[in-house]
Amino acid sequence: NVASKRWIYEQYDTTVRTGTAVRPGGDSGVIRIRGTSRAIAATTDCNGRLVYLEPRTGAMAAVAEAARNLVCVGALPTAITNNLNFGNPLKTHIYYQLREAVLGMREACSAFETPVTGGNVSLFNETDGKAIYPTPVIGMVGVIDDISKIIRHAFNSAGDDIVLLGTNSGELGGSEYLYVTYKLVAGHPPSVDLEAERLLQQAVLKMNHEEVLNSAHDCSEGGLAAAIAECALGNGETPLGVSAEVDEDLAPIVSLFGESHGRIIASTSPENTERVLAIAALYDVPAKRIGTVTEMASGFSIKVRSGSVQARMTDVAEAYFDSIPNIMDAPTGSET
Repeated sequence: NVASKRWIYEQYDTTVRTGTAVRPGGDSGVIRIRGTSRAIAATTDCNGRLVYLEPRTGAMAAVAEAARNLVCVGALPTAITNNLNFGNPLKTHIYYQLREAVLGMREACSAFETPVTGGNVSLFNETDGKAIYPTPVIGMVGVIDDISKIIRHAFNSAGDDIVLLGTNSGELGGSEYLYVTYKLVAGHPPSVDLEAERLLQQAVLKMNHEEVLNSAHDCSEGGLAAAIAECALGNGETPLGVSAEVDEDLAPIVSLFGESHGRIIASTSPENTERVLAIAALYDVPAKRIGTVTEMASGFSIKVRSGSVQARMTDVAEAYFDSIPNIMDAPTGSET
């Protein structure tokens, strides 16, 4: 779930009619509007585990994550479509999932002023009577007024400051960590503060307008450690290193792998860091400098209060880029 999906998207043409400005692999795809300086950004998002645990919260989270992914490329969230995938709604608990997910989606869209322009519904998705995870996939589009101000998710230069926007609420429920480590889909998923999300969106767009960001990336599945690794790896052609320290009064696992919403990893030139922090404060967005982008040879290092993660970037890159190809190319029936 956290690994690069390029094994999939590189099998398709993503540059039809040569309008693509940002190709797959980032927070959102971006397409130029010919004859103008504007562009359209698009993303799709949903974490079925969160919807399974708490349908209304999970659907709100999907809308919020989609909006974060758009502002991370410099786009103003504008509207959504949806693809509601559920089991048999004639069963009471499945109908409850569907109803609550729709209500959560409505609540988030109202908060972000992103109308639902359409969508489709796929029901009765079961195998031997067992339903799929409730999966209300959100497709959201946004508008970029100045295509020259597109933000990328990858760190840009060694020496840049790394800034964390938003705060970790100490939530581990429904996380990738719990599933990978213990095969658990349990607990309360992270809460969604729609007003905090809206202010975060506005702050990032303001930072981009003032051109003080070198990169921005949504923090979601896999938590902070995964998000920072994705920023350092970029498209895999020119990875950079990371030296970061997160001073939170939380267990190391929660600091590194908790999936609290409303967080974005940004990088900025040192001379712009104070302005980034000032804009965040203007919108009541918690923000702090947590580290530095380094050269690839320096490796990957994140320190927390009572522990750390340290690795060679070559090992991080192998895990991120090769996991899906290794699974898909393995002989049928083999174990991985």
